[in-house]
Amino acid sequence: MRAHPLATDAVLAFGALLCMVVGSFADPHGPHGPTFGTRTPEAVSLLLMVLGAAALAFRRRRPRVVLAVTAGLSLLELATGEPRAPVAMSAVIALFTVAAHTDRPTTWRIGVLTMTALTGVAMLVGPLPWYAQENIGIFAWTGMAAAAGDAVRSRRAFVDAIRERAERAERTREEEARRRVAEERLRIARDLHDVVAHHIALVNVQAGVAAHVMDKRPDQAKEALAHVRDASRSALNELRATVGLLRQSGDPEAPTEPAPGLAVLDDLTATFRHAGLPVRVMVQLDRDRDPLPSAVDLAAYRVIQEALTNVRKHAGPGARAEVSVVRVGPSVEVTVLDDGGAGPDPLPPGGAPSGPVSGGGDGGGDGDGEEGGGHGLLGMRERATALGGSCFAGPRYGGGYRVHAILPVA
Repeated sequence: MRAHPLATDAVLAFGALLCMVVGSFADPHGPHGPTFGTRTPEAVSLLLMVLGAAALAFRRRRPRVVLAVTAGLSLLELATGEPRAPVAMSAVIALFTVAAHTDRPTTWRIGVLTMTALTGVAMLVGPLPWYAQENIGIFAWTGMAAAAGDAVRSRRAFVDAIRERAERAERTREEEARRRVAEERLRIARDLHDVVAHHIALVNVQAGVAAHVMDKRPDQAKEALAHVRDASRSALNELRATVGLLRQSGDPEAPTEPAPGLAVLDDLTATFRHAGLPVRVMVQLDRDRDPLPSAVDLAAYRVIQEALTNVRKHAGPGARAEVSVVRVGPSVEVTVLDDGGAGPDPLPPGGAPSGPVSGGGDGGGDGDGEEGGGHGLLGMRERATALGGSCFAGPRYGGGYRVHAILPVA
């Protein structure tokens, strides 16, 4: 029926014609009630019924035109027909079609106009008395046609709205799933970068020291190799913990130890001191009375870890670093400074500009050897902005580098 609407309407029109023709042979005023076959419609009435039914075949293509044609034919029959034939049935079907395909105000304007015209002509001009039941029937049928068409339109609009909301919800659900997958991939990549960049940098430094003093001072080389072993073990443990997050929730091998935080800050700075970087730490926090949220604690630890790793890789051999963690009102401020040392490369490759760290180029902060290709400073900024804070990195006046992160506690 949806594929061939014209054929469907033609079948409906033929059925309406049969009903009108059969009804035209019935006399509602028989001696014992309505009787059939006691009257015969006139030729003009038959012609009007055929024309009204033929117009119904185009009711969905031109609904208002069809209503005007059928209403005109019905008015002509009501004014002249004797006995009267039910040509108004075609107008009732046309009014239903108009009501089902237009808005409610238009439906009631057209419906009231059609109802008034047909009923008024039937009562005032027709051959029957104004109070005849046929006249009341015309009023009732036209009113019901308008109401039924409006109900069908409302239900169709309701179903379409539900379908649209379901499709929109499906699209939103897919977009949300893709967004969460992207965020999770970014978080895992950031954690892996923090772990690998820090520990591998220390392994590289200690291995270089061991190779340099292997022949002259084997005891110092042995100590450097011990630090290499400790750093590589820590890297493996953190990598195992990070990769374990990708396991299913019911996997018994999933890690259960907490994420690193400021509680192990001393251990972190000790690894850099063993690698030859003097680090001075100042922490003004009361973690027992006012503990930090785990996300803030982890972000502060990772910012310090990445900043010290950059100092060790890019600052001069005589560089010194200072780390401060201070609670300032509703935020925690993390600052990492270095004096640039005596080396020729006090800044990360590419010369990161002062000001907010942007995603366009962190100055190669992870030391991958490609200008603007690092992700260390970008990762620090992402960690800070994810918590509603900010992160700034840039050269200091007089030499050295400064990283300053503000992490809201709330």
